[in-house]
Amino acid sequence: MTTKPIKPASVYAPEAPGGQFPEFPPRDDMQNALHLDDQGHQAALRRHLGNPDTTVVIGEVPIGWNIHTRREVIRVPDLLIAFNVDRALVVAEMGYSIDEHGKAPDFALELASPNTARNDERGKRIDYANFGVREYWRFDGSGGQWYQQPLAGDVLVGTEYRPVEIHRVDDQRYWGHSEVLNLDVCWEYGEVRFYYPASGEYLLTYDETDDARRDAEERIRQLEAENRRLRNP
Repeated sequence: MTTKPIKPASVYAPEAPGGQFPEFPPRDDMQNALHLDDQGHQAALRRHLGNPDTTVVIGEVPIGWNIHTRREVIRVPDLLIAFNVDRALVVAEMGYSIDEHGKAPDFALELASPNTARNDERGKRIDYANFGVREYWRFDGSGGQWYQQPLAGDVLVGTEYRPVEIHRVDDQRYWGHSEVLNLDVCWEYGEVRFYYPASGEYLLTYDETDDARRDAEERIRQLEAENRRLRNP
């Protein structure tokens, strides 16, 4: 059970030109490219979660109370997921307005780096709780050199975060269950993975999707060849 967040008046900027959130430079440490973009996790999550008009799966997009939120109050998670919202409005405003959607995002994920780790574990944890983000996850590709552990998650209870239980399989595999996504968030051999317990399968990366397509095409070719052989003994 969550309570509605309260925002102080000091969070507002005088004006937001163009009816959009301010622009923020993309990360320059390759963490998003390595762990999210190149793997195709956003696309896989969109396919799995469905409802493209009302489900937002997007990275490095500002979150604020609205477009008038002061720049220093805005946060830009590496991955944001929200259900039952207007995706077109997020695109139009170039950000996620909690006031406009009537709710905070449901899920936020940050990827560790030497420059961001301290703020991710402390400041942003407070900020996302104040916003009302239901789950906040942190992934450290280094295995715990930057965060205190390879994988951590929090669920909002009232106005405070409580840790999600993280299961250790071995030194190279950790996972915790996201109730919001109904997926397991996994740290496996330094990579982010999403696992669907109901099917017993991982959401596929780009490479795995391509391999599956090639395998299917090869099976079709083999069946066609077998059919031709049977028709022409």
